[in-house]
Parts: sequence; C-alpha cells; structure tokens
Amino acid sequence: QLQLVESGGGLVQPGGSLTLSCAVSGFTLDYYAVGWFRQAPGKERELVARITSGGSTNYADAVKGRFTISRDNAKNTMSLQMNSLQPEDTAVYYCNAAQLIPRRDYWGQGTQVTVSS
Repeated sequence: QLQLVESGGGLVQPGGSLTLSCAVSGFTLDYYAVGWFRQAPGKERELVARITSGGSTNYADAVKGRFTISRDNAKNTMSLQMNSLQPEDTAVYYCNAAQLIPRRDYWGQGTQVTVSS
C-alpha cells in the first residue's frame, strides 16, 4: 500500500524547534524529488523546501537559514528540521514525493504545526 505518513507536528513557542518526519511505504524514494509544503488557513499550499534525487535543495525565502530538509533513501524517509519558529510558520505541513517521468505525485495527509506563546 502506497503511503506517506508525517509525524512530529505540534505546538511550540516562538523561537522553538520541531522536526517533521515522513515515512514512505509502497515505493522507494531513490528517483523521486521530495519536499515539504505547508498550507495556512485561508492561504494556498506553498513549497517550503525540496530536495532532488541528486541531493540538490531549494528553500522558500521565508525559511532559508531556519529550516533544513533531508532525506534517507535507505530508510525511505524525509525530514524537515525547523528552527527559530515564528507564528507565521503556523500551518499544516505536507510531505510530497514527485517524479517527472513517468509523472507521479504523492502526498502525505498533513501534520499541524502551531507556533504560539
């Protein structure tokens, strides 16, 4: 069964840290670009960070220097280390695995991150 399952979300105070994890089953990540997206209430889903199958990364300007994406193909997992969290980081975070050829695009169910004092 093909699944992406996020974990690690929760409530954190401003300035705090969280690590999100995404465990993948049903396919191997080796040839996929993987990424984290987020969606805040009333806003569109946006890219937070992505890492290609070759290891190249890109980040949204809002999280550069604070968030770090990683992948472990051997464990079929991806992670997002989030530091210096701010209230504007509050959103549902989704992991994603995508491949261009053939076209495939898989999503997790989302995990809530709330940054509040």
